[in-house]
Amino acid sequence: MSDIVNRRFLLVRRPAGTPVEQDFQLVETPVPAAPEGGMVVRNHFISLDPAQRGWMDDAPSYMPPIALGDAVRATTVGVVHESRNPDFAAGDWVLGLNAIEDFSVVLPGGFTSAIDISVVDSPSRYLSAVGAVGLTAYFGLLEVGQPQAGETVLVTGAAGAVGSMVGQIAKIKGARVIGIAGGADKCRRLVQDYGFDVAIDYKGKTESELSAEIAAAAPDGVHVVFENVGGTVMEAVAHNLAQRARVVLCGLISEYNAGERVGLRNLWQIIVKQATIHGFLIAGYVNRFAEGGAQVAQWIGEGKLRVDEDIQQGIDNAFPAFMRLFSGANTGKLVLQIA
Repeated sequence: MSDIVNRRFLLVRRPAGTPVEQDFQLVETPVPAAPEGGMVVRNHFISLDPAQRGWMDDAPSYMPPIALGDAVRATTVGVVHESRNPDFAAGDWVLGLNAIEDFSVVLPGGFTSAIDISVVDSPSRYLSAVGAVGLTAYFGLLEVGQPQAGETVLVTGAAGAVGSMVGQIAKIKGARVIGIAGGADKCRRLVQDYGFDVAIDYKGKTESELSAEIAAAAPDGVHVVFENVGGTVMEAVAHNLAQRARVVLCGLISEYNAGERVGLRNLWQIIVKQATIHGFLIAGYVNRFAEGGAQVAQWIGEGKLRVDEDIQQGIDNAFPAFMRLFSGANTGKLVLQIA
């Protein structure tokens, strides 16, 4: 009899503010069987993203909350373990929306696609550069932000997986790029590793101090904002918008663990500057993933785009790995390798 089990990282209590280890439980269950028309995927790499924190709340969102007692939802890259789906065979590499667990059941019609790992240096790239992270940066900036050569693009959460790619793509398009990040080391990386023109450290600064630094870096205002943080950082940026600026609202990581939402208290600036705020979800561009992935891969091959990954090991390390997102410890796209 096989001694293989399915380890699953369950949500057992809804976090109140910052998650704690007691909100989760790692359990062992039998390896599931493939349902009629479906399959079982052996997950190898798991994407850890700020959005998962939002899915843990019992609140309206673009996806239903993770049910208590279910494994934490996550995008994964893995290998088909057993298939009763004619479109997939055992051994195929796939990308899909599954969970933090060794084996995931994919029902007929589930969001899963075959991937070609021969075109990347690691299958984990499908969770970073040529996956949702890279494509969020690509489509969010180019389709929504529409930066023009010579304009100023400002990125918050700039040292993160999405932010660092946004800044580099903006440079490829001829824009001047300002990044806001936390800590001297991250700011150094923005300039030295990712080619940003200016890096601003928000740590220990009031909203007015941060606003003044942005004004000094962008005296003519900011034309495109790629917003990942929200809160007081977003408010400082709002004081420095150029006329008809475009704000791509991709994330609000400062509020995911907050007991009280801050919001944008100086919304008046959007009227004054005739600016637009566009909420962005990558789900709207699924039918163009191949197009975006090909362009990102080309830029990487040409040495124009650097993508770093922070790969943590082991499903028993799921909680501390996940919390790296909120402590700022991660140094690239955060991925958990479990096989």
